[in-house]
Amino acid sequence: MTESIQDAAQDTVSFGYENVSPQEKTRRVGEVFSSVARKYDIMNDAMSMGMHRGWKDRFVKRVKPQAGEQVLDMAGGTGDIAFRMADRGADITVADINQDMLDVGAERAMERAENEETGSLVFTCQNAETISFASNSFDAYTIVFGIRNVTYKDKALAEAYRVLRPGGRFYCMEFSTTEWSGFKEIYDVYSDKLLPRMGQAIAGDADSYRYLVESIRKFPSMPEFESMIRAAGFTNTKVEPILGGAVAIHSGWKI
Repeated sequence: MTESIQDAAQDTVSFGYENVSPQEKTRRVGEVFSSVARKYDIMNDAMSMGMHRGWKDRFVKRVKPQAGEQVLDMAGGTGDIAFRMADRGADITVADINQDMLDVGAERAMERAENEETGSLVFTCQNAETISFASNSFDAYTIVFGIRNVTYKDKALAEAYRVLRPGGRFYCMEFSTTEWSGFKEIYDVYSDKLLPRMGQAIAGDADSYRYLVESIRKFPSMPEFESMIRAAGFTNTKVEPILGGAVAIHSGWKI
């Protein structure tokens, strides 16, 4: 009896503060992003008071995409990061497990003014844990505000390592836990009380944004996540905290 209880516990993963089966988490995360896809970028502006734009610019500067490079932008959905990198001439494969998010990104891509200096954009439905591309296919792998929603983060990191070419670089930006005293308490109240209300007012969906807050709280600390990146095989790993770690840019290299 004890063994069966332990086995059952091992077969569950966190969905916010709930423990659910891996299949249930995948389904629910899909529902969250299908629900908010059309309002996702508007909500990003509202939630961060527009600061996410500066964070993303900073992130792309760290990635340093070059003309002709092949970059896989995982969980790239609406194209925010991909467009910035394509404007630098890199060829971007935008991957996301959620087709509704990809549809928004593809529509935005069609609306962009054509520019001969812009790199190509391809949109494809992919699971970060089981990427369909061959090993050693990309010069860079990026994932922004997406890996905390992946069921098995270690599998996603292993796949990132696999599809990168030797010398390829891994960059991830994700919400974390701020280490600034004083600000942390204000941020927690803002997250718990205001974000779900904003989600209801703007996207008509408080529950999805309540989950997003919970998923941030459950995400590993900056040192813990850096250790996971190293365990996947990456070297020269770094963490760059923003707002004391409320947001962090993680990076590593494949040798």
